[in-house]
Amino acid sequence: MDFSVLASLTLLLVFLTCTVVIWIAGVKITRAVDAITTYFTLGEAFGGMVFLAIVTNLPEIAITAVAAYHHDYDIAVSNLLGGVAIQTVVLVLIDVFGVGRSAPLTLKGHSRILILESVALIMILTLVMMAKQFPSQLVFFRTTPIEWLILFIWLGSVYSISRLAKSEETLAELRHTNLSKLRHPKSPFRGGIQEAMIVLAVGAVLTLVAGWALEYSGEILSKRWHISGVLFGGTILALATALPEISTGIASAKIRDYNMAVSDIFGGNAFLPVLFLMASIISGEAVIPTLSNSDMYLTGLGILLTCIYMVGMVLHSRRQVFQMGIDSLCVLLTYLLGLIGLWAIA
Repeated sequence: MDFSVLASLTLLLVFLTCTVVIWIAGVKITRAVDAITTYFTLGEAFGGMVFLAIVTNLPEIAITAVAAYHHDYDIAVSNLLGGVAIQTVVLVLIDVFGVGRSAPLTLKGHSRILILESVALIMILTLVMMAKQFPSQLVFFRTTPIEWLILFIWLGSVYSISRLAKSEETLAELRHTNLSKLRHPKSPFRGGIQEAMIVLAVGAVLTLVAGWALEYSGEILSKRWHISGVLFGGTILALATALPEISTGIASAKIRDYNMAVSDIFGGNAFLPVLFLMASIISGEAVIPTLSNSDMYLTGLGILLTCIYMVGMVLHSRRQVFQMGIDSLCVLLTYLLGLIGLWAIA
């Protein structure tokens, strides 16, 4: 279907409809994945971190794949890097609406696993900034060597964190045996394993189609409204594709599994830059060297926001402002100031 012939209002309705589809499908997919990983006892690393990270990031996968196929990277790349920043801000919402007045999120949720996840995320984002300096002609299997290094670091972090999780027996046991209750305690998946697989398959297809339509309609709207592709992809589109993380993160905090709530965000953020490898393979050219200054700005913003929460997890401050921890307040203010800076340079 050629979206370019549609009126702007129709395209906006398509964009909003796809956003709703991604929200609903994301929630149902997560319940199905919880049931599948529990039934097959896939384990912490594959079932909890790898499988869930890939499935809950299906919108980003679809958007990146479509953009790579069309060799139009602005919105998709900014969605990935802006997604890291905005999904970190999701922790602010979890702090306010999931934890509330009892204590700051990082006082409730902090562990060696979370520190290791955030360090892996910072390493991966730093490699993205380094890879930007590589010439586009330096191609290794249709990608740059650093894109492969990002994949290896992500896989290495999954392996290391899975080993570390075994030493934290309470958290490991809770994640392994109660996955359905972790994310949706009020409405776990109801049905057998076959129903769960059907829901996963249908939800994945719907999410991929909605992600494609979201990217296509959003790209046309941003051009018609003269909005920078970087600005649109790094804010509005990134927020639309982060809706499942908002739902599942608050649900985890509501049942007092604060470590899972934070881990979902950091683990998902670390996975997003891995999609650069997929984009390069699909497009046949290295994607990261084509990143703009605005993309580097978003990468730096993601690192800065992650560091603020790392400090919060180390200091364990009990102080709250507007039902959020001091670190969450700093993250929110930093992100808002960062958006002003992004608008200025984009």
